[in-house]
Amino acid sequence: MAEWSLFTNHANVLLAITRNPDIRLRELAAEVGISERAVKRIVADLERAGYLQRERHGRRNHYEINADAAVATPIARGVHLGALIAALLPMLAQTL
Repeated sequence: MAEWSLFTNHANVLLAITRNPDIRLRELAAEVGISERAVKRIVADLERAGYLQRERHGRRNHYEINADAAVATPIARGVHLGALIAALLPMLAQTL
């Protein structure tokens, strides 16, 4: 495995949720390769930043990506999250 990755764990969690909005934390952890506790913390970070919303459906969560959220980095100032995801992974653009 590489010592570093182009995408942060936050980006990987966000992209995995974009692909599967009903994914469980355990599945997210396995897909990203981090602990369930880390995934839970990242999901909370993404919610606080306004990048996603979580809604309970019975015993499960359903996540919705906020495609209109502004990306909060100096380099990508003015870019919306949906446009960034679509540029990175065009096949996910249809889900936004």
